[in-house]
Amino acid sequence: MFWGRAKLLKIQPFVKYFVRLRPLKVRVTRMLTINKINDLQRQVKEWKDQSLTVGLVPTMGALHLGHISLIRRSLCDNDRTICSIFVNPTQFNNPKDLESYPVDIQGDLKMLQEEGCHLVFLPSREEMYPDGERRQKYQLGNTTKPMEGRFRPGHFQGVATVVDRLFQICSPDRAYFGEKDYQQLAVIRAMAQDVGHPIEIIGCPIIRENSGLAMSSRNRRLTKEQAEHALLIHDSIQMVRQRYGKDDPEYLLEMAEDLFAADPIMELEYVEIADAQTLMPIRKFPHEGAARIFIAAYAGEVRLIDNDELQ
Repeated sequence: MFWGRAKLLKIQPFVKYFVRLRPLKVRVTRMLTINKINDLQRQVKEWKDQSLTVGLVPTMGALHLGHISLIRRSLCDNDRTICSIFVNPTQFNNPKDLESYPVDIQGDLKMLQEEGCHLVFLPSREEMYPDGERRQKYQLGNTTKPMEGRFRPGHFQGVATVVDRLFQICSPDRAYFGEKDYQQLAVIRAMAQDVGHPIEIIGCPIIRENSGLAMSSRNRRLTKEQAEHALLIHDSIQMVRQRYGKDDPEYLLEMAEDLFAADPIMELEYVEIADAQTLMPIRKFPHEGAARIFIAAYAGEVRLIDNDELQ
């Protein structure tokens, strides 16, 4: 490949800019689309027998540039890249949210073909869960307790279940996840350690709209008015970032809560300043180690999340 392998992306400061660029066309004879686990495993074995490295990008479809940035990173790091598309029922707490999740398989396949993805895994529910859709239990430490864990009980065990299953099926060398779901990334790392998966878990930078709104498949469900008001999430994060270290964390959280309370459309679910490693809340200064701000809010019935580092 013209871009080379992972050596290019070792220049970390340029990664978040690189993924925004449209790379040179990757010449792939054809992109494989596979529905059955046995067929996928045969293909992966063929690659491994040739000593080719495999990258996995798990998705639920309705792809956007955030997903594509993961595909591009995997293509640079690995000889072969798999993108899975599966709307996982075990991670949805609200049945209506599952029913309304956007689906655009043909659009997704077109985007992946253009990027040079080598294989798309499109399993059915029956293929993924032949014994029924049950969450497995993993030792995930404190990663599931704060923030999303408080408002979406069982969600992370569902996420861990499907990712564990995909790891077993695809046997990748590396797997790629966006930092927009930062807590989910921590959960997946904890699951991989609990199970013993010999897989490098790579977190990739958040990709944003020009407005600052974090890219999400759920953004497709926003009306124009809701999308405008949803910018309050990013605005609140920037406000906290600018004042972090100058004001007490409790005061900064109150300021963010007041911004949402004054908005006629947005409904804040939580805003939290937490340690970037433990995910435990930070209430007082000084604080040793990295910190992040996390927000979850509703624009109508559309739930949006975002986060960013604090310095």
